[in-house]
Amino acid sequence: MSSQFRLMSERRFLPFFITQFLGAYNDNLYKNALVVLMTFEAARFTTIAPGVLVNLAAGIFILPFFLFSATAGQCADKFEKSRLIRWTKLLEILVMALAALAFALESLPLMLGALFLMGAQSALFGPVKYAILPVHLREDELVGGNALVEAGTFVAILVGTIAGGVTISLPGGALWVSVAALSVAVLGYAASRAIPTAPAADPGLRINWNPLTETWRNLRFTREDRTVFPAVLAISWFWFYGALLLSQFPGYAKDVLGGDEHAVTLLLAVFSVGIGIGSLMCERLSGKHLEPGLVPLGSIGLSLFAFDLWWASPMFAAGSAPLPLTMVLAGASTWRVLFDLLMIAVFGGFFIVPLYTLVQARSAAAHRSRVIAGLNILNALFMVVAAGMGAGLLAAGLSVPQLILVGALLNAAAGLFLCVRAPEFPRRFAAWLRGATADRPGDAR
Repeated sequence: MSSQFRLMSERRFLPFFITQFLGAYNDNLYKNALVVLMTFEAARFTTIAPGVLVNLAAGIFILPFFLFSATAGQCADKFEKSRLIRWTKLLEILVMALAALAFALESLPLMLGALFLMGAQSALFGPVKYAILPVHLREDELVGGNALVEAGTFVAILVGTIAGGVTISLPGGALWVSVAALSVAVLGYAASRAIPTAPAADPGLRINWNPLTETWRNLRFTREDRTVFPAVLAISWFWFYGALLLSQFPGYAKDVLGGDEHAVTLLLAVFSVGIGIGSLMCERLSGKHLEPGLVPLGSIGLSLFAFDLWWASPMFAAGSAPLPLTMVLAGASTWRVLFDLLMIAVFGGFFIVPLYTLVQARSAAAHRSRVIAGLNILNALFMVVAAGMGAGLLAAGLSVPQLILVGALLNAAAGLFLCVRAPEFPRRFAAWLRGATADRPGDAR
């Protein structure tokens, strides 16, 4: 059995995996339930347009990552990590209880307040989520562990998103969402109690409560290793690229494929499965060691298949009635589109897993969590910029396929920048292509 799947039977990994999986599921269960509710029933709560509300909700969720990530990184370095995870899971139970109260009272401000607190809880969990893996996993298990976490996260996002949309649409949907979210939060806390102890990296650390100065300090930590900072930028670029692409799924499904909401779900499912496949393949492709050479490979695939997605996109007659999913799948170009989307995601897995592993392996243990906190702040910033750029280009008259082409070209430029900024990546890529085994990637610095 592959070591990455063997980890699923071991206490040093399985409880953590279940905890983070349920957390990602719950985030997306509540977020999408709220988005669907605001989209179709906004008039019950406010006179604000549904589109404005949905974008407001997205901003409210991401704001805590700017406000609290710096403090979260310090806490993850200062305190014992399994205890900190249990604290964050208790906070999740309280937040879901508030969300249930908001649904019961039909109070939009309370719903948005719960969304903000859920973002805060996710921001607190982020640094410890990645910093705990190098504590419990050996060097030859770190790639596989990260692969499982990334694959599980995207599957949780998919299932949670679908469950949130379906459940809120049922009769009494708000009650069912509340029960589900609270139940999942409690299960997550129960799983977290089995996570083994992970000692504090810097117990004598004095917390700096100023998010501005601490954020700057965290970003300075990312520059201590000559490949960590380019890796941090590359991870943030991946989230920029992913946010730009994923935000186009509704428009692509409707205006390009001519489908309904089921076509949107199909695109999300294909992308999530692809990320999982690519992530899980990394351990085998890298020989169970950190292989930076997979990053250029991933970057190439992200651009090539996005370019073909633009090229293969059909021209659907605007204004026509949405087609059922069976008719969308009967389209001549649909399967090529789905294959391109799957391969974009597969190569995304090749791209992101080695980068997270590199950041974990090469960041100093004493402030590894603060490096990851700085990374999370940059991720949030890049995703906000992606949303603004996507909205701006669409408003300027670009079609969704043309926006995908722009993303493919920008990704090619970003990949070239990464290779110039960190020569280890193209050097290891060349060695990987030659099948070199003498110079193991984990030893190259």
